Formats: sequence, structure tokens, C-alpha cells
Amino acid sequence: MDASLYSEIRGMKRVSGILVILFLVFISGCATEQKTGKTKLSPEKPNILFLFADDQRADAIGIAGNEHIKTPVIDELSESGIRFSNAYVMGSHHGAVCAPSRAMLMTGKSLFRVYDNLEGEVTMPMYFMHNGYETFGTGKWHNTAKSFEASFQFGENVFLDGMSNHFAVPCRQLGENGELSKPMNKGYSTDLFSEAAIRYIQKYAKGNREKPFFCYVAFTAPHDPRSPREDYIGMYDAADIPLPVNFKELHPFIFDDMNVRDETLAPWPRTPEIIRASIADYYALISHLDKSVGDIIATLRKSGLSDNTIIIYAADNGLAIGSHGLLGKQNLYEHSIRVPFIISGPGIPKNQVKDALVYLYDIFPTLAVLTGLPEPADTDGKSLVPVIHNKQPGVRNSIYTAYRNTVRAIRQDNWKLIWYPQRNHMQLFDLKNDAAELSNLVAAPEYREKAKRMMMLMEEWHRTTGDTAKLYPGTELQLHYDYKVLKQTPDRHQPDYILNKYFSK
Repeated sequence: MDASLYSEIRGMKRVSGILVILFLVFISGCATEQKTGKTKLSPEKPNILFLFADDQRADAIGIAGNEHIKTPVIDELSESGIRFSNAYVMGSHHGAVCAPSRAMLMTGKSLFRVYDNLEGEVTMPMYFMHNGYETFGTGKWHNTAKSFEASFQFGENVFLDGMSNHFAVPCRQLGENGELSKPMNKGYSTDLFSEAAIRYIQKYAKGNREKPFFCYVAFTAPHDPRSPREDYIGMYDAADIPLPVNFKELHPFIFDDMNVRDETLAPWPRTPEIIRASIADYYALISHLDKSVGDIIATLRKSGLSDNTIIIYAADNGLAIGSHGLLGKQNLYEHSIRVPFIISGPGIPKNQVKDALVYLYDIFPTLAVLTGLPEPADTDGKSLVPVIHNKQPGVRNSIYTAYRNTVRAIRQDNWKLIWYPQRNHMQLFDLKNDAAELSNLVAAPEYREKAKRMMMLMEEWHRTTGDTAKLYPGTELQLHYDYKVLKQTPDRHQPDYILNKYFSK
């Protein structure tokens, strides 16, 4: 199957309903017969429920060792399956990291092969639809309307942009004509998306269940504005929230735009009080999200669908929120590129933690193999099924990440090297003994050879991924910057609660 399937399905969704159904059944049968020898989709194929958070750090769940946040549902989901403790987003070519992250997730391709453009690409839901699944989507898409319309047969409360006021989300509905409606502002984001998913599952359960479903629920929490629903405000007392162990008032050097939008959500220098307050609101958003995830899973159980449903819980990227003097995800520290990733369901071992190095874009081929479908063609992701079933410890021995043309990083085992090409600056961290990335070992003579080998590995990744940014641009910009010239300007999505609490008067 190639990219021409994109236009094929777009065209099919303009055909009358009965012809679409007949044609999908025909091509599904043909594709499955050619690649697997089966003439039709087995009725025992598992359903897929994909729950996707926005800007959630890997350590922002209780079961990851965070004693200060309440996420009982996500914790239970992890205990019922596998948590990948070293799951990464590959990075971004611009500040809105979530857009390329979602494009990579949906195509199984690396950053340098898809960036954030899904036009003409075969997406994960499109692939499952082509192979006999019923597809439903709700929540944040952050790619084009056309790619959503080509990927999903059903959709409710669809949000196409990157962020909005949580209390007034511009939502679209996918009509019977296969096209999204004009946006209409609705009330709280987490509720809108979870309730849409619940309605879909309830309707599916009452139907004929001829096809398994692929249900994609993409929340906008805990992305800012950090404005929890009213009944979650104050759930966490900021005075009880510890600062990140790598809290800094300012990042020690400039490496990119230090005034990128995410970094304007608190004034400079960062203060312990404002960071604690930010984390308290951030945790409240996540606890509300956790409760809504529980409502969706409870609906699965009540509908008799949970035993045959694979559940994925993941997030598009992490967030600094005070770590290293930063607030956003526009960097390559662990807090911003490492994400939660949990898989649970039929055939998945229970209560396991895997430390394999994985990318979010490994999920696409993994789900294909788990559901008995052929691995999708022309992808960079690797099936994690051998890791899930304890056949091998991992699928790669290193991870390469990138942000714009200003930062590159490589991780191998417990060692991580971050390189700032335009600044001729390097950081080397021993993550086993320094998980917070506080002690830069690059200047120590005993680690000089380690840094050299890591840099050679980075050069290899740079070459094989098709990365077009120069690792050695030949210029050297200064590391010093004056934080006093940075301006805290709120964007149009910040409600009064945020303006009054976090922005300078």
C-alpha cells in the first residue's frame, strides 16, 4: 500500500454510503488475502482505544514514582499492561512540537521524512480503516482537515488547531458527507473529548459490531492555558509541591529563541512560588484527565468491550515547567522529549516496565502486528511486539532527537550527549547517576573519549535520517543572553484566571 491510498480514500468518502462500505470490504479482503492469506478480517480482531495527552511529562504520573500527583486510573492501566519508561518524541523543526510529533505518530515516519505534513500520507487510522476497522476520532488533530477526513469515518468534537482556551474549544463535527463542519465554541476540553468518546463507544456497543473499532481520543490537557476546570482548582496546594530537582531561575545559556511562546508563561527569573503554582495547576489538569480516562474505560467495561480492546495511553511531548529554568518543550532535555507510553489489553503481559529505547512512531507498526495485520510499508517505526512478549530487550540501541537547527541529542544506554551546533557547545550526562541532567561531564578528561564516541554516533544518525541541518555550521554564536530584554506577552487563548495569576501587570 502506498501514498496513493490517501487520495483513494478521500475519493471513496464522496461516494454513497453503501458503495463505500462495499468497496472497503472488497479492498480490505484483497489486501489481507494478498499479504496474509486470509480472505476476510477475523471477527476476533481486537478493538483499539488510543488515549493521547498533550504536553504530559513522562514523570507526571504516579506510577512513574511521582508521589505528588494523583493518577489512579493511569496507574491501574499501567499495572494491567506494560509501561515503556524510555519513550521519546523525536523532536520538531519548529516551536509547536506537538504538530510534527502527531504527524510522526500517525505515519510511523521519522521527523525528517514527514515533518508535520500529512497530506498524501497513509495515516494509522487510515491504515486500520483500509484493513477492516471502523475509525472514530475526537479531540486535537493539529494537522489538516483533509487528513482527518481521510482518516476517520466518524468524528465528534474535533479540534484542528494547536491550542485554545480550555473553556471555549472551537469544535467541528464530521458529517455524513465525510467533511468537517465549521467550528463552534464549546465548553471544557477534557469533558468534550471524553464525552464524545463515550457516546461513540455506547453507540458502537448497541450496533452490529461487524468491524472492530479504532477510537482515537486526543486531549488538549495538560497543555496550557494552565486553567483547570473550576472544581479542580486548588486540588493541589502549591505550597506542598516540591520544586523540580533541576529547577533553575534561568537557563544558564541561550541556545534558541528564549522568548518562544511557551517560555512567556511566567516572568524571568523564574521564582519558586510561580513554578510551584504552575505545577499545581498542571497536576490538576492531569488528574481531571485521569478521571475522564477512567470514565471512558468504565464505558468499555459496561459495554462488554474491555476484554477485547487494546488500550494505548501516551503523550505527544513533555514539558520543562521549571526544570533547567525553562517552561516549554522547545529543548532536548529528558523532561521535554520523554513521554508516558502504556499499552494494555488482550495478550499484553501485566505489570511490566520496559526500559527499551522507543519512539512514539513505533506505535503504528506495533499495533498492526498486535492485531494480526501486515506491518505498514514505508515506515521508520519498529514493531515493539518482540519487546512486549519478552523475546528481546529492545529494537534499537540508541535514540536521536532534534529541535530546529539549533539542538541535536543522542542517547545510548544511560549516556546522553546534547550538541548545540550554532554555539559550539556540548553537554554530556550520565543518566544513570544524573537523571536530572545537572552535571555536565564533557570537560572531564576521563569522559573525553566517551563524548567523542557519542558524537560519532550522532554523526551517523544525522546522515542516515536525512537530517538537513548542519552539525558543524562553521559559525559560533555567543552563549550569554540578557533575560531582562525578554517580554512576557500573553497569547489570545489565556483566560482571566491565567492572566491574573501568571502574567506581570
